[in-house]
Amino acid sequence: MKRIFLLLALSLSLVPLRAYENPILPFDFSDPDVIRLGKYYYMTYSTFASTPGLQILRSEDAIHWEYIDAALPDTVPGYGHLDACPAGCGVWAPSIRFHEGRFYIYYGDPDIGIFCIRSAAKSEKIPCRWEQAVLVKAGKGLIDPCPIWDAKGRCYLVHGFAGSRAGFKSALAVCELASDGLSVVKDDEMVFDGHPNNPTVEGPKFYKRNSYYYIFCPAGGVRTGWQLCLRSKSPYGPYEVRRVLEQDTTAVNGPHQGAWVDDWFWHFQDAGTAGRIVHLQPLKWLRGWPVIGNEGRPVSRYKDYSSVTSGIAVEPLHEEFDARSLAPEWQWSGNRKAVYSFCNADSSCLRLFTYPADGVQTAPNLLLRKIPAGTAITFEARVRFTPLKNNAAHEQAGLLVHGRQSRMLPVPGDGQWWYARIVMDSTYVCRFYLSRDSRVWELAGEPFQAVAGEWIGARIGFYATRDRKPINDSGYLDIDWVNIMPMP
Repeated sequence: MKRIFLLLALSLSLVPLRAYENPILPFDFSDPDVIRLGKYYYMTYSTFASTPGLQILRSEDAIHWEYIDAALPDTVPGYGHLDACPAGCGVWAPSIRFHEGRFYIYYGDPDIGIFCIRSAAKSEKIPCRWEQAVLVKAGKGLIDPCPIWDAKGRCYLVHGFAGSRAGFKSALAVCELASDGLSVVKDDEMVFDGHPNNPTVEGPKFYKRNSYYYIFCPAGGVRTGWQLCLRSKSPYGPYEVRRVLEQDTTAVNGPHQGAWVDDWFWHFQDAGTAGRIVHLQPLKWLRGWPVIGNEGRPVSRYKDYSSVTSGIAVEPLHEEFDARSLAPEWQWSGNRKAVYSFCNADSSCLRLFTYPADGVQTAPNLLLRKIPAGTAITFEARVRFTPLKNNAAHEQAGLLVHGRQSRMLPVPGDGQWWYARIVMDSTYVCRFYLSRDSRVWELAGEPFQAVAGEWIGARIGFYATRDRKPINDSGYLDIDWVNIMPMP
């Protein structure tokens, strides 16, 4: 294999969990949830409209992670008749649990309701085969679900509300599900109202410790909020409430929404253009309440930090596309289809076919990957664009920086090999360059500022689109290789 994964390549070296530096994942893994089973930790996160969706990562030390699976490899449920679900919709704030030999993942789609996906057979390891998603609870604005099973096998589900759809937010509700977790047997009861002191309470995670039910949940908004903990002897309350993590005088804004496992709490930080990056905080218990970080403030380094790398490192990458499938760091902007690409492993080349779209903002076949937070990078590729004969005016292909406002670097449609480059500095100012020989580079256009997408960070990658003029074939963009290099 010629493919060498280093940027977003995952360090598999095992480091004792006594020293690390935050963020452990300096890339956009929004709304992370984590469980531990045996020697492995498993994480999933919000993938919104992208596929593969509900990606799953694994770790043996809680710091260093590798992609291993995706519970939604091709299609976001509810949008199979479309090329993609709308930007910012789809998979919101999932929770992953293990119950009676099966993995369960719940997530909310703000326009449809709460879904559940189970592993198809009993197994204590992922990757595994997944069942089709089940719509457990229909309802516009139902988001951020998390289940818990009690000692008698009864299942309770806590969730929040999206104000943009439900016309109401800042509250949590609990309903009872059937013992298999796939249908509602007792409808919602409101268990916590965040008005007025804890606005935008959402993202709840359900736990049981000793005789108490605990709900860990953020409030105050993504960028400036804090972490709450609620506790009660009953899943329906009444709940006591405490603020257990907040920015205070630290540089970590909005430290909240994540997962408690053992003596650790994972949460995200909104890093702006790069999206929501993941931090790990130590957690201890004092008189029945969690104490997170340094007495409720996030830590940047833990214990005897010396030279421990982050969980997914910002290191050089060279990829030659010599496998018959794409590496998991790549995601499509919409539902994945066979007609988007051809992984030509024999020629060590990836071919992207043009696909009809009204523009790149709504194109489902953008091939994208995350950008690192606060790190300057160069993204370089050897590419060749061959439009369909007599259709060059209707087809476009090249490199792009994708967000709410996307910028493209078109590759000349002359069927010849070109070198294309995106240089992004640590403040996400970008410059495009083109070269015929990889020695002399010409600036293509003016510098521009990358911007985040809808609930996600900016992405970087490739596009290959065409107008909606009816044709029976397609032009294509060939990608020989990709280099991604961090810069000093």
